[in-house]
Amino acid sequence: MTETLTTNPEPVKKTVNFKWLLIIAIPLLILSLGGVVFYFLILYKLPSPESLKDYKSTAISTHIYDRNDKLLYEIYKDQNRTPIKLKDLPKYALQATIAIEDKDFYKHKGISIFSGILRAMKDMILKKNLQGGSTVTQQLVKGALLTPERTITRKIKEIVLALQTEKIFNKDQILEMYLNQIPYGGSSYGIEEASKTYFGKHAKDLTLDEAALLAGLPQAPSLYSPYSNPDLTKMRRNEVLKKMYEQGYINKKTEKDAQTASISAVPLKTSIKAPHFVFFVKSLLEQEYGVKQVEEGGLIVKTTLDLDIQEQAETILKEELEKIKHLDVSNGALLVTRPPTGEILSMIGSVDYFATGSGAFNVTTALRQPGSSIKPINYAIGLDRKLVTPGTMFLDIPTCFTAAGQSGSYCPVNYDGQFHGAVHLRMALGNSYNIPAVKMVAFNGVENFIASASAFTITSFKDPKNYGLSITLGGGEVRMTEMAQAFSSFPNQGIPRKLQSIIKVKDKFGNKLYEFKDSNFVADVKKPLTSPSFISIPGKRAISQEASYLISHILLDKNARSGAFGTSSFLDITGHAVSVKTGTTDDKKDNWTIGFTPNFLISVWVGNNDSSPMNPYLASGVTGAAPIWNKVMTQVLKNQPDLWPIKPENVVGMQICNDTGAIMTKGEDGKESCGARFEYFIKGTEPKASIMTKQTIPINKDTDKPASSNDPNVEMKEKTVLKDMFSIYCVDCNHDKDPYSIIRL
Repeated sequence: MTETLTTNPEPVKKTVNFKWLLIIAIPLLILSLGGVVFYFLILYKLPSPESLKDYKSTAISTHIYDRNDKLLYEIYKDQNRTPIKLKDLPKYALQATIAIEDKDFYKHKGISIFSGILRAMKDMILKKNLQGGSTVTQQLVKGALLTPERTITRKIKEIVLALQTEKIFNKDQILEMYLNQIPYGGSSYGIEEASKTYFGKHAKDLTLDEAALLAGLPQAPSLYSPYSNPDLTKMRRNEVLKKMYEQGYINKKTEKDAQTASISAVPLKTSIKAPHFVFFVKSLLEQEYGVKQVEEGGLIVKTTLDLDIQEQAETILKEELEKIKHLDVSNGALLVTRPPTGEILSMIGSVDYFATGSGAFNVTTALRQPGSSIKPINYAIGLDRKLVTPGTMFLDIPTCFTAAGQSGSYCPVNYDGQFHGAVHLRMALGNSYNIPAVKMVAFNGVENFIASASAFTITSFKDPKNYGLSITLGGGEVRMTEMAQAFSSFPNQGIPRKLQSIIKVKDKFGNKLYEFKDSNFVADVKKPLTSPSFISIPGKRAISQEASYLISHILLDKNARSGAFGTSSFLDITGHAVSVKTGTTDDKKDNWTIGFTPNFLISVWVGNNDSSPMNPYLASGVTGAAPIWNKVMTQVLKNQPDLWPIKPENVVGMQICNDTGAIMTKGEDGKESCGARFEYFIKGTEPKASIMTKQTIPINKDTDKPASSNDPNVEMKEKTVLKDMFSIYCVDCNHDKDPYSIIRL
């Protein structure tokens, strides 16, 4: 029998392809996790846009105090909001808002991909700061439903809420809620209250130019406020009108007519102390924390201002300006600061903030010509570069300057119309003679002067090509705040301090958001203050300790300025060594006095806001600003010790000749080589030889004056000659009506 064998095959093993499972599962897991994260970060407890229509936010006013906890101002004690229907508003009021805030409002669905989202991403990547453009809908939900934090999550929440809002409400409803919700500055919420605050009328009665002004406010209410920055207000209003024209809402003639309308806001009715300073601080807070946080967030702000000093200065300024009203002076401004810390102790931008017209204009932050008050910086640069010394002799003689490529000559004259011959730098600066100052800036070079001025924290001077030698006489515009910063380098041994106005900021829960810390900070500035600890002053050095000391010493030297101001004037403070410089522009539009001790610096300006000239009597330099400065400085220094600038070890003193500035020597018989005076020098720059020499020069036979090159009536005579960096002066020649010498640069 044959057996048949059957072989059973092995069972087939089926394998699962885990690779494909992972490819499918991981994205699903990521999406799920992302959804969870998105829900808890964005959607969880997200407020409903349904509440917008009846939304009533609980706004807490921000309180601004002086350094001694005296209340200066409450921002938004109450939210004044009176709802108004869209149909009751002029059409151009709606158009103005849309034109400047969201030109595609009626086209988008709540967000603008290109003008908003992409710009926000660009700001985040390039500037590390989340800003970006927001639509009207986004601004509505951001202001009413969200916190002011600048984060990616808040931006996403804003986008989600904007999209939801557009589904719930139509465009007109959204625009109406926006116009009733948005802050326009002060306690004015909504366009109706804003119209009453700024123009004393209902919003339905707004003119086109008024509607355009209001439309421009929400972006930065303090910055564009007609009460603090009328020039910026007008610029912003005209920008709105331009946008309206470009978007077809108005024609060109209507745009131009509205742009020529004057800014006529009604006087602000509120209780406020140190108003120019308060709005200066408010603007800084808005830049840092945003408008909503400042106006609704209940910030507690302690400032550097001393209200007692402020109110004393306000009284003095008002009384003294009343005395010189007959000299065509209508306004004044004043700044009291502490050089070692930069703290602002008092700021008066105009004599009366509440006066009709431009009383709210803050001259301390405006561009004005400084006159001769800029000269110390010019000389300081020369001293620091060791081009000159306090004993350097300048020839104050008739001089004209010509520059290559320029037509005509520049021939400066002194305020007294006189020429003073050979004068040392100390007396040239002390008496504020113009010709030596022009020679100094020519020696420094205008480009070097502009570059060095930036080290003094002066940023208003821009392209050197825009300035000539007259810049040392005040030919370039600068802000008083910058002058205070620049002058602080002298008592600070060469280190300028930027101005500080805020000591501490807390949120409504008492959490500290900011605190100013400085080793030289003293809470009570009325207590006797000793010399500050200069070693700890932060910042870059503008000039050397030696140069800053020499300038400080020259400016406190009564003898150095006696030729122009006498031995007793408003520049002297009884019982105190105070360095001081005046300045008056040639056209008599600006009159300054700036003076300092190691602990206090006071800057005063008088003039007219419209730049109309004052009476020429003010050319004395001690008539307008100086008496105000004297009284305020006397008040500030009451009960303070007399502090002199600290002399660096590298500054040495010696006797020099009164005429040439050469070192005084004694012969074997003990006789002095010249009439002498004492002077300080940076070690290594001491004078070594006389610059007065005997020289044979051509002299006109009849006049005994130096002869010109084509004079036929000439004889050669030995004369005593002095030279400075540009000019030659014959000491023993006839100087009756000296001709002008030409200096080619």
